[in-house]
Amino acid sequence: MDGTVTTKSLRPHRHDVLLAVAGVLSGLVLWSFGVYSSSVRDLLPAWVALVPLGVLSALELLRRTRPALALAVGTLCVIANEFTVGSLAAILIFTDLMYAAVVYGKPAAARRLPVSTGLITVAVTIAALAWLRTPEALLIGVVTGLVSFGPALTGATLRNHREAAVAARLRAEQTALLAEMDRAQAIVAERARMARELHDMVANHLSAIAIHSTAALSIDTAGASRDALGVIRENSVQGLAEMRRLIGLLRDAGAEREPVAVPSLDGLEALVAQARTNGSASGLDFVLRDDRPPGEPVTAPVELAAYRILQESLTNALKHAVPGTVTVHVGREAGVLTVTVDSPYGERPGPRAPGSGAGLIGMRERTELLGGEFTAGAAGGMWRVRAALPAEEKAVGA
Repeated sequence: MDGTVTTKSLRPHRHDVLLAVAGVLSGLVLWSFGVYSSSVRDLLPAWVALVPLGVLSALELLRRTRPALALAVGTLCVIANEFTVGSLAAILIFTDLMYAAVVYGKPAAARRLPVSTGLITVAVTIAALAWLRTPEALLIGVVTGLVSFGPALTGATLRNHREAAVAARLRAEQTALLAEMDRAQAIVAERARMARELHDMVANHLSAIAIHSTAALSIDTAGASRDALGVIRENSVQGLAEMRRLIGLLRDAGAEREPVAVPSLDGLEALVAQARTNGSASGLDFVLRDDRPPGEPVTAPVELAAYRILQESLTNALKHAVPGTVTVHVGREAGVLTVTVDSPYGERPGPRAPGSGAGLIGMRERTELLGGEFTAGAAGGMWRVRAALPAEEKAVGA
């Protein structure tokens, strides 16, 4: 379509071969019956009209691969044809070469030919009227338009339709590609969300189970073992409930099922109490300071993110904090909900329970998805985890 020719495309198309054969045969038939485009030009023998006809028929083989060359040579041939008795077949072949030059030529030529042939048609019409000064002179302009401007305009119309179809197909392919990219990104985001939920829900309970099972194995007293087994059972039951809730969330959204409760900041006291029970054997105490103004609720995504960040921070404290007091602080000011966990920080031989290292990453992701700020690090003998989350309705869901 853009006129670019490759080595493979130099071979004539089979349709072009048929056109060339049909053109020369029809011209020979008309010539043999004495049918000419003009019978008043007898300066040259009648057979001379076969020369432009043969050349024009041969040019049909180049109508796709060399459209500009075929049109240029064809123009000379059709002019030469006018100095003979004339062949109607030669004129028809020229109209096809004009059409092919617009359809298969370069874009610049395709835009230029309809305009130039239109101007030529107008100029020929005016010149014929000025020279002959008869109404029949208009026929010369009409014939010129039919031979040059008509095929060029037809070819331009077809080319525009083809280019519009190609552009529409490309847009459809781009739209499909963008949709596939969006789908892939949505899958990645959903998998990351599921990973955060699974980590935050289960890690707390499994860490407590690991810590107290270690204590039960190392302290050989009936009371300590009973207490440890009680904590293990409580965390295993709660972990199983959390897993069932997650499985319920992963089921088909269209399936009939009972609504599942989502953790909220109203359960902070229970969360801290559970951490206090789990950390008692490790010399840890947990204190909650809730300074939120009453009657100012936050959006569900922010509330869930704040709860999960506190839950993961308490889990990390159970694993890594040295004996002491862990302080949990929740506050709200100027439309920002802040959650902070300060845990005693010092040298330890190793964590009380193994970890994956994904806790801080998950907390940071939750905060950034909501447009908040997250910090974590040592400060004055304490390890501080702090998240500032937008508490207004404009917050984006996690």
